[in-house]
Amino acid sequence: MDKAGVSRDLKVSEWSDDQAAKIREIIGAEYKVEGDLRSEVQMNIKRLMDIGCYRGIRHRNGLPVRGQSTKNNARTRKGKKKTVANKKKATK
Repeated sequence: MDKAGVSRDLKVSEWSDDQAAKIREIIGAEYKVEGDLRSEVQMNIKRLMDIGCYRGIRHRNGLPVRGQSTKNNARTRKGKKKTVANKKKATK
């Protein structure tokens, strides 16, 4: 905000077009955004998978990466339940 010369007291709706453009320009120059950020994250995940580290293997198998328990939950990451057919009891 200081680099763009915009007062911190102003609401976003009160910014002029020039002020918004200047802030957008500064953000674009200093940070990775949108497509660049997405591609960098994908490359980082691919690198982990290629070197075969624990996190890469978890990504490859579609399991939680950050140590979450998978015994009961993790349905978002694992997908829909895969039902397993019951074994029939042997008759005597």
